[in-house]
Amino acid sequence: MGTEIMAEIYYPRFKTREVRVGDVTLGGDNPVVVQSMVTEETKNVAGVVSQVINLYRAGAGIVRVTVPTLNDLNYLREIKEQLKSFQLPVGLSADVHHQGSRIATEAAKYADKVRINPGLFVDHGVFEGFKEDYTEDDVDQRVEAIDKALKPVIISCKENGTAIRIGVNHGSLSNRMKVLYGDTPDGMVESAMEYIKICKRYRFDDLIISLKASNVPIMVEANRLLIKRMKHKRMHYPIHLGVTEAGDGQYARIKSASGIATLLMEGIGDTIRVSLSEDPVKEIPVCFSILQATRRLITETEYIACPSCGRTKFNLPSVLTEVKQYTSHLKNLTIAVMGCIVNGPGEMADSDYGYVGEGGGKITLYRKKEIVKRGIPQESGLDELINLLKQDGVWREP
Repeated sequence: MGTEIMAEIYYPRFKTREVRVGDVTLGGDNPVVVQSMVTEETKNVAGVVSQVINLYRAGAGIVRVTVPTLNDLNYLREIKEQLKSFQLPVGLSADVHHQGSRIATEAAKYADKVRINPGLFVDHGVFEGFKEDYTEDDVDQRVEAIDKALKPVIISCKENGTAIRIGVNHGSLSNRMKVLYGDTPDGMVESAMEYIKICKRYRFDDLIISLKASNVPIMVEANRLLIKRMKHKRMHYPIHLGVTEAGDGQYARIKSASGIATLLMEGIGDTIRVSLSEDPVKEIPVCFSILQATRRLITETEYIACPSCGRTKFNLPSVLTEVKQYTSHLKNLTIAVMGCIVNGPGEMADSDYGYVGEGGGKITLYRKKEIVKRGIPQESGLDELINLLKQDGVWREP
């Protein structure tokens, strides 16, 4: 509880309106939702359902399924029906790109959320011939074409209680946006705002907005600009964060964390996805680690430990491993394991409990900044820590 309160004090979250995606609610005071996307072809209904179940069990609240053609709508319906039979409280999102209007209008009948990409939603033929010497009439005609294509989707979403994600990708900005604003974060924001305005025209506010890029600085700046524009327009739509096409391995995880964590620390973000070129289940632990590190969602025990040096009074790596082994099942706790009393007490000031070496084979236990007991034989340190947790009523059996 203490860490959650601290997060709100130091890193106030941009307050967004609540939007339901099936049984999941984004925005408001709700926790940041983790989501992912299946890699199975949509026509492989059993494979998709299996992946959705695995992702849900791993911690995903929303799972996206691609719907590239009209034929895939039948498979989407089957997927939804099977998921209902399992009674999984997971939001199902339909990813729509080309032929956007027709597919999205029908997908809204089965999915809990429809994702449309402004750069691909309207047939590219509509935007051919848009050049640097454009006129206001040229702009109006293109906006009219978007309005015409988006209106039936909005009506269908209203009728079926389906949310819309306006998902702008830096790599697929329309040629018109590049002419008007350049291949820039401004162009990404304007692309989203254009669709938001049309939705508002038809009094539809169940929107989630995402601005993604494979370039981290562009992704971060685009979302910052989006928040400024929304504040100016008094809009408060939930924000979906992600670094698209991050790749695989350690670098992909660091790259994703660099963009997502930066914005979470600034109070931006209601749902996140880490895009890895790996089994999508592997995305979920990375998401939770990012949320834990930014104190947006404490899902496991947090450990603070010094890197060890010549002042360390015990084998810190082995002690840390042992402490984690016996306490990692606890929730909403921060436990520090520090090698000495020189920097230990100060560095662990935010911790709930501290285990600090004091020399001569002894350790000291702390509760917050308060010393609870000194001179504990090192071999009894873990037992004494567990006794303290029991005494404070925060211990539970694994």
